Amino acid sequence: MKNYILFIIAVVGFAFAKAQPNADYVKENYTKRVENISMRDGVNLYTVIYAPKDTSKEYPIMLQRTCYSVQPYGENEYKSTLGPNQFMMEEGYIFVYQDVRGRWMSEGDFDNMRPHITGNDVNNKKDIDESSDTYDTIEWLINNVPNNNKKVGQWGISYPGFYTAAALPEAHPSLVASSPQAPIGDFFFDDFHHMGATLQSYLMAYPVFGHQTEPTTESWYNDKWDQMRAAGNLKDTYDFNMKLGPLKNVTENIFPDNFFWKEVATHPNYDEFWQKRAIINHLTDVDHAVMTVGGWFDAEDLYGPLNIYKSVERNNPTNKNNTIVMGPWSHGNWSRETGKQMVNHIYFGDSISTFYQKNIETPFFEHHLKGEKNPQLPEAYMFDTGLKEWNQFTQWPPKDAPITFGFGKNGELLINKAGDQNVAHNYISDPMKPVPFRSEVTPVTFTPRAYMTDDQRHASRRPDVLTFQTEILDHDTRLAGEIQANLEVILKDITDADFIVKVIDVYPDDEPNGAYTPKNITLAGYQQLVRAETFRGRFRNDFSKPEPFKEGEKTQVNFPLQDVLHTFKKGHRIMIQIHSTWFPYIDRNPQKYVDNIFEAKESDFTIGQVTILGSSQVTVGENKDFKMQLPQLKQ
Repeated sequence: MKNYILFIIAVVGFAFAKAQPNADYVKENYTKRVENISMRDGVNLYTVIYAPKDTSKEYPIMLQRTCYSVQPYGENEYKSTLGPNQFMMEEGYIFVYQDVRGRWMSEGDFDNMRPHITGNDVNNKKDIDESSDTYDTIEWLINNVPNNNKKVGQWGISYPGFYTAAALPEAHPSLVASSPQAPIGDFFFDDFHHMGATLQSYLMAYPVFGHQTEPTTESWYNDKWDQMRAAGNLKDTYDFNMKLGPLKNVTENIFPDNFFWKEVATHPNYDEFWQKRAIINHLTDVDHAVMTVGGWFDAEDLYGPLNIYKSVERNNPTNKNNTIVMGPWSHGNWSRETGKQMVNHIYFGDSISTFYQKNIETPFFEHHLKGEKNPQLPEAYMFDTGLKEWNQFTQWPPKDAPITFGFGKNGELLINKAGDQNVAHNYISDPMKPVPFRSEVTPVTFTPRAYMTDDQRHASRRPDVLTFQTEILDHDTRLAGEIQANLEVILKDITDADFIVKVIDVYPDDEPNGAYTPKNITLAGYQQLVRAETFRGRFRNDFSKPEPFKEGEKTQVNFPLQDVLHTFKKGHRIMIQIHSTWFPYIDRNPQKYVDNIFEAKESDFTIGQVTILGSSQVTVGENKDFKMQLPQLKQ
């Protein structure tokens, strides 16, 4: 079973910094202590404390709360590395790891993104959330762990990133530095959904999050994965998911006892269930240092870091210690060094993770927790994924002049020019023959990642994908900030549709392969995905109140694509693609409007024509925080 535990942690991306030359470093320099810390409601949370053996001075506490296990559990078994990175481990901190409620060795019930309760009262024994559990944990630690300096930092990647963000409101006074990294911000907009569309490619993740357990050191999801293995050919994710049929078959045949799948399937709209789980709705009164970290090519959590940073910035104008770091990484890859930094086929440079760990992450915590020299980090430390270099900004999004793209005749992409309003760009969308999200045959995985810089030539050659590109650029062109798609659409023979918009960097036809380019890849003419987003059209007016389209009626569909910092080099082209299926990254919209797509039947899947009018446009760098019409959260 231990091997499965190791596997799940690896695939979710929580490997720490590169392996130590001395595998016994932690055991030789730290003492391990296990405690069951009682929360205000009496539930005990399993907590492991690694304290430096050198007790001649006081140390700050670095806390990570996780649903992915604090293993190893044996009293004499030690982690191979501690903390966010090797430098901090060697500098010396008290590192604390805790299993959250209902996971592994902690008592209580597990809840996915447990709703935050505004107005945390330490005397209220019933109203508990992740902030209160963090508060109670810190209170116990600063009073019961010897040689601590009463200062606490918290960090975590992905779900532990959410737990870090969830502790920002109503924070303990000793919590002085937090780093949510690849944090989940709102489950309806990232991770298991994208703009309301369900990520069918995440099916293998549900067994981990959808079963309640008693305290255990053994994984509970292996037999649940067997249910998926029995369902089809896991070597080809497109074929596997097509053969599953409608999502109702997943409910009936694969996850009949999975409580998280049931929650997702019975809450297809942005109702109160999802609103309460959105931590970005609660990031007020944040009075300590926050450094949010993300990867520009994070397929799982791109929305989270960008919007958590913006929410803290918007809601806490007096907090001068809120910063964001975005690098050329996929999910969590800044926590380990691979030497050459690649995302799928694309190389971005050497030792980029080490640069971040040494020059950004470590100085941030050293300053706020130990009083070391202020590193004077910028408001935004952002990597330009086109020029492949770090940039510093005094604000994010920056004040770059907006660039608007229009759609001309014969696939021409116009820069700062409107398209011809009298031109209609049509394609036939068939949910039974959906556009693949990868250029290669790939296996079913825990969560997909490689597609984020994938070659889009396979899509541009399909008749159900609109492809527009500029002339060859005669100068470098930087896209920086927020991207908004404003589409004017007409549907024929269907009453619902999804809209996928991609921004693509087209390499020159004579582009040579690099030293690290895989042998089966040709960079000449490569169409590198830079940014993309999907939008479920039924939510065009309100995410909580879906509505069908009226056939033949011109309809406005507006949505954001998430931020970008990418310079398209002279000699390249800029391309935008638009289509309505992206499988199996997202589930298939039947295109016949049904109230709940999770209950759609085979007969509901309908072929229809989608028209994108020439008056549509995509704008980059408007320097505004785009928000769709969201319902008011009930407190």
